Amino acid sequence: MEPIFNEGAKEVATAPKHTPEIILNFWRNKGTALENQAYEELVKTFNEEHPTIEVKMTQITYEDYELKLRTAIAAGNPPDIMTIDTPTLALYASAGALSSIDDYMRREGQIEDLAEPTLKGLKYKGDIYLSPIAESSVGLFYNIRLFEKAGVPLPSKDPDDPMTWDEVVEAASRISALSDEIIGIDPAQGFTEGESPAYYKMPLIWQFGGEIMDPHNRTAEGYLNSPESLKALQFFQDMYQSQGIAQVEMPPDAFQNDLLGMIVQGSWMTESYEQDDPQFRLGKEYGITSLPKGVQRVVPNGGWALGLSSKAAHPEEAWEFIRYATSYEGSRRYIEITGDVPARYSVTQSFPELKDYPKNIFVHQAQEYSRNRPVTSAYPVVSEAIRILYEDIGIANKDVGTAADEAVKKIEDGIKDMGE
Repeated sequence: MEPIFNEGAKEVATAPKHTPEIILNFWRNKGTALENQAYEELVKTFNEEHPTIEVKMTQITYEDYELKLRTAIAAGNPPDIMTIDTPTLALYASAGALSSIDDYMRREGQIEDLAEPTLKGLKYKGDIYLSPIAESSVGLFYNIRLFEKAGVPLPSKDPDDPMTWDEVVEAASRISALSDEIIGIDPAQGFTEGESPAYYKMPLIWQFGGEIMDPHNRTAEGYLNSPESLKALQFFQDMYQSQGIAQVEMPPDAFQNDLLGMIVQGSWMTESYEQDDPQFRLGKEYGITSLPKGVQRVVPNGGWALGLSSKAAHPEEAWEFIRYATSYEGSRRYIEITGDVPARYSVTQSFPELKDYPKNIFVHQAQEYSRNRPVTSAYPVVSEAIRILYEDIGIANKDVGTAADEAVKKIEDGIKDMGE
């Protein structure tokens, strides 16, 4: 099966010194430079160790990946192996695009080595469909120079001592008062496209005791527009509108250039900041603390995991690559390169630095306070509704209750359309 070539897609294949009997096409979303390097190395090593198999990896830009993957699936020409963002699992599994790997995982996947929240996000209707290579987590990054200039005490480095959102607002207010050019906080990665809005913004609702949907993910009515959810949404709106400590438009690299006091950011950025600007150093120019809490602590989890196409001509061999890439050996090498949070306990234990600041913050949160986004085949509608909801309240200053009701209606209509 030949991969589909599109603008924005890059095929990465190491020329084998043998003539392979089996070709496996593997598609993944193109990530950071370090993530791409790690996957390229895993593919290269696998091909060298399996002379009868060649994995051909095609890396597709994040913005284009979902559309191109769904197009290939609809055309009956999907890759044999693909990365799937865990909240979209139900969509692909319910459509029959993925094969269950439940038997493989229970036999060879060492699922006891995975945290329960992580494992839960890999399942659809009780079966495991995906295997993870890393986990995701976010924290509150703060600019040390701005904190000191504003006379704000630096946050705790203790993973069990997060700031409250009220404390964050107080700190952001004092930092914003330093200058008209300085912004107190970017509370949830601004206003972007794709899955980022849902990933970064759903936790605020959970932290205030609200919900996106009911426990069975069948309705948003009475959940996304509950008093608790509305309180969280109003809190978010106030940061942009009445308090003015967050801004819709921000200058490039505001955090690194001392124009932004705090930003909710992913664990993967610790290596990226250092790589992009060696002068912007952890512990000197910026620090990291746990994600703020409301009435409870919650951080988002889930990320890109590996799945097996239901149309794979060689499922056993495809599983062998998935097994290798997400095994202790493969995951450890991936984490060694990227610095991401491991999905496996055993990999975490093999890196002493993960027990120390700041990595211990991300690991502790991922294992103790992480939560999955709703698992439903209507998830793309849910994700889009959340994006529009936050734009409505943050940018357009729309009434929070009205905006939430409109988001609920979008989700309910999407559930009906999917026959959930």
